[in-house]
This record gives sequence, structure tokens and C-alpha cells, in this order.
Amino acid sequence: MSRRIRWLLISLGGVAALIAVAAAGVYVYLLQSLPQTTGRITLPALSAPVEVTRDDRGVPTIEAESLSDAYTALGFLHAQDRLFQLELTRRVAAGRLAEVVGPSVLGIDKFMRILGFRQRAEADLAALSRPTRAALDAYADGVNAFLARDPVLPLEFQVLRQTPDRWRPVDSLAWLQLMGLQLSGNWREEIERARVAEKLTGPRMALLYGDGAGDGTPTIERVQRAARGLPLKDLANLLPWELEPKSASNAWALNGPATADGRTLLANDPHLALRAPGYWYLARIETPEHTLVGATAPGVPFTILGRNRNVAWGLTTTHSDTQDLFIEKLASGNPDRYVTPDGTAPFETRTELIPVAGESDPETLIVRRTRHGPVISDAVDSAANLVAGQDKVVALAWPALNGPDRTLDAIRRVSLARDVDAGLAALDRVGTPQQNIFLADDRGNIAVAAPGRVPVRTRGDGMRPVPGWNGNYDWDGLIPAAALPGTKNPGDGRLVNANNKLVPDGYPYAIAASWPPPF
Repeated sequence: MSRRIRWLLISLGGVAALIAVAAAGVYVYLLQSLPQTTGRITLPALSAPVEVTRDDRGVPTIEAESLSDAYTALGFLHAQDRLFQLELTRRVAAGRLAEVVGPSVLGIDKFMRILGFRQRAEADLAALSRPTRAALDAYADGVNAFLARDPVLPLEFQVLRQTPDRWRPVDSLAWLQLMGLQLSGNWREEIERARVAEKLTGPRMALLYGDGAGDGTPTIERVQRAARGLPLKDLANLLPWELEPKSASNAWALNGPATADGRTLLANDPHLALRAPGYWYLARIETPEHTLVGATAPGVPFTILGRNRNVAWGLTTTHSDTQDLFIEKLASGNPDRYVTPDGTAPFETRTELIPVAGESDPETLIVRRTRHGPVISDAVDSAANLVAGQDKVVALAWPALNGPDRTLDAIRRVSLARDVDAGLAALDRVGTPQQNIFLADDRGNIAVAAPGRVPVRTRGDGMRPVPGWNGNYDWDGLIPAAALPGTKNPGDGRLVNANNKLVPDGYPYAIAASWPPPF
């Protein structure tokens, strides 16, 4: 072997060794971003010692002298385990993704700014009860106690070269807003139907959407016959991925005649879209007065699904239609105004400046709002396509955008309820999203209720975009809380739901025109 080749091999070996050492150093450094699960941590935010233990699956048990300290500890744990999830949640809701990711997500930011979630959160926080706001304060103290330790940040932050800001109580409302948006997506279905209707006749539309065409349930053979000659490729391309079914849920509760010893049973499977990390963070909280076991959610301190010492509760999605798209007509010769039944009116406007990574100047967005709601066709391409080439815009009507929303009050009160009646009484604070809540207590009671804000339509079924300029399709308030569906202690001792229709055919209000199939 020549001397030149020998030196080349030695040099290559040295370079490889340096790369290995550097990689090992990076690996050891990033290991420090993993949560500390043993030893003692000093948190000045706590009023008394708290003990946290984890089982063999990493699920923590928090033993504290008060719920306030438990909420602080939970905030610390969420930050330890799910810091980037916390950061992503609040950035998405506030429309602040582009400032760290770049222009590729600018459309998401524009949509969130148009919805005005951040402004809505500030108002909703002020409307919450003092105990709920105190819990959010304690939780924020826990998240910030973790950040104050100047931790090695998870890999996502390293890649984006970002350091998270301090957590504020208002940030906790982002979780509820995004869940409300995901579980109230009827406006997308309205756009889908409007676009598919351009391709299909009435009977084929009915067959596709299961609106009662023909006798019995459509078979595969009948669907194939109906599809012959259709531009299926074009139809498939009409549907953006957001419209694909990704979520469902199941729950049942039993008592009395349905159980062997007369006691109650409750089971819940809230299978939302598959993602990593998941929506839920399992935890157990023990204080002298309370036991809370179940699913928490990074971003909020409360047990969303689970049980305490007396009551168990779970959720399924109602699939109610709480959103409508209104096509608004611009005033002739004046694009700053739109037509109403009483003449023309000016758009409510505000200016949003959206920082974009890699850009020296922020993106300027003029947000417009009509009497029905914000103009989403300014940011959502599929909505803009509905009125392309016309002097019209598309506005979204949704009760979630018209606060105050005190759903977090309801979640906190349900988690501390002593019996089913107390749990049901807590539901008067629910705003968005409407969900079916199942309850069971240790006194033998079971119940299901579907609280939430559901509009009363004067005309139409809410399945298509409708004219907004003539007032014919305006809402007539909301379904009264006392008229919303609910059942307690049925005679056969069984309550079951898998997102199927919750009300009988004679129910006086239209919660939805289309329900998931009963099977």
C-alpha cells in the first residue's frame, strides 16, 4: 500500500471518528430534552410538596395537597412531555405559524386570523368564573416553571431555532377553539355538496349522501350501477383531504336492569384522527378531597374524559350542523359595502399583520366581517371558487365566533360533580362544540345530554351555501337549552351512541340534516 493511500485512509478514519464524536455529542445533548422522571425538582409556584410517580407506561399520578398545586404540577408535566404540542396548538389558533415555518403555511394563518380566535379567546377568558381562571393561572405557572429551568428544548425547537414564549392563561383557550373547529366542520361539507352538485343529478346526490333515495340501504352493486358514466376521477379531485372521514366516537352507559348487580357501568371511545403525539394525555390526580382519573389535554388543566370518586363521564360527537355559509352580494360600484335586507352596509374590517419567516415585511391581511360572520373566501380557496368571477363573497356563520363561550367552566364543574344531577347542571355553560356527554354515578344513575349552541334556521336545512342578502335564510336564535336532547335513567337501563341520530323523528328542531349511518 502506498504512503499516499495510507495517509488518505488515516485521514478518512479521523474524519469518521470526528463525525461519530460529534453525533454522539448531539445525541447526548438532545437526551437532556427528555423529561426528568426521578429525583427532586424545586418549583416555587407550589404551595406544598407534590409527589409525581409514573407507571411502566409513563402515565403519571400526581399527589398534591390541593387542586391548585395539582394543576400546576400537570402544567409542568405537559411542558416536560408535550412542549412542542403546546406551542403548536397556540400558534395555530393565533395564526402565528408562518413566522416560524414560512410562507407555506400562510393560508392557515390567514384563515385563523379571519376567524379571530385570538380576540375571541381574550373575551372568553374574561367571562370565565373565578375558580376556572384560577385553575388556568395555576396551570400556566406550571408550564412557565418548566420553561424557567432553561431546559434543553425538544428537537422541533432546535430545527426551527425557536424558543417558546411564556404560557398565558388565554393560551389554554386555543385547545378548545381548535377542537371546536375540528368537531364543527359542516361548512366544508356545504362546499363539497355545492361542488359535487355541479356533477350529479338529484337522485345520484341522494344516493351518494344517503338522503333516503331508493328502498333500504344502498348495496355495493346499486352504487356501482349509479356511478357508471360519471367522471369519478374529477369527483375524487373535488374533495380536499380535510373532508375525508377521520373521526368518530362511541359510548355506552348501563344501570339497573342492564347490569348484574344494579350498579352503573360507563365506557367511552373518543377516537379522533390518528396523530402523534395524540390528543390526550392520561393522568391521575389525588388530593385529600378529589380523585381525577382519565384523559387530560395538553393546554388545559382539567380532566376532559374520565372519572372522579363518584361520577364517570365520556363524550361522543353529536355531528350537529352549527355552521352555515352565506353568499353575500357586494354593493353595486362599492366593494366596501354589501347588500342586506335593509339596504347596503359596510363591512366591519380590521387589519392583521402576519410575520413570515424569511420575509422582511409582514403579510398584510384585511379581515372583513358581515352581519352573518367573517368573510372566509378571502383566505379559503374552495370558498373563493364558489363565487369566482362574481361580485360576491362567502361569510361563515358559527355560534363559536359569537361569545362569550364558557365551556371550560362546564368542563371543570363536570369533573368535580358529586352525582349525575350535578354533572347535568354544569352543562348550562357549554358553548362550542356541541357534544353528547354520558354520565354515570355511584348512586345508580346514568344520563346523556347534548348541550351547546345550535342555530334555529328559518329556512333551508343548512346543507348548501345560501343567499345572505335577502334575509330568507337568517337564523332565528338558538335552540333553547331546555329543548336540547337528553335522557336520564331509561327504563331498559341502556344508553348507547356511536354518533348516530340522537333525536326522534318528531323532534321539533333541526339539529342536523345528515347523520352518520346507524350501523
